[in-house]
Amino acid sequence: MIIRTLSVLTLSAALAACGAGTTSSGTGKAASVRSTGFTPPPRPAARPQVAPGLEAVIGSDADALTRLFGSPRLDIREDDARKLQWSDTSCILDVYLYPPAGGGRQAATYVDARRGDGRDVDRAACVAAMRKR
Repeated sequence: MIIRTLSVLTLSAALAACGAGTTSSGTGKAASVRSTGFTPPPRPAARPQVAPGLEAVIGSDADALTRLFGSPRLDIREDDARKLQWSDTSCILDVYLYPPAGGGRQAATYVDARRGDGRDVDRAACVAAMRKR
């Protein structure tokens, strides 16, 4: 029991020394360690998806998308993001909008498309089908 207690005390003393805010400078003297105030770099801005057939969608705001496709079936907002969804018998179209890096009005940066059963559909073909409605 005494050996166990000594082991715990030794380990505690060693760990306490680790977080004391000083370190050895190699000269036997303790050197102060200060925080540099490191701030991680900002999150990169969302880069719009560029693909043929999506030019009318990518970069558009919600009002422009509503003029293009009509009223969305779903309008989901979460923090600074927004998802608009349109659907018909041929496909389901999801458009994701985010504000630009410097702030401002949300714009479409990503498009996803699928069938009602979940199978993937060509995004440009789905956009074209939704425009024809």
